Amino acid sequence: MLAFVRALYTAILYFGSFLVIGWLGKLVITRWMTRHGATLSEVNDQFGASAGKRRRFLLGFWRNEN
Repeated sequence: MLAFVRALYTAILYFGSFLVIGWLGKLVITRWMTRHGATLSEVNDQFGASAGKRRRFLLGFWRNEN
């Protein structure tokens, strides 16, 4: 039973830290974009036609970008 609790604690610590780091990163980027008046569509428009529609491989999945 002690090994299970230790494994559970390790998993929560490991995965939880990644979730917290991702959440904080999203929060920082959202606040920065709000402060500077930028929107996601404006940022996507800056890439131009060269970053147009195509299939990309991300985190083990193929996805279509619009």
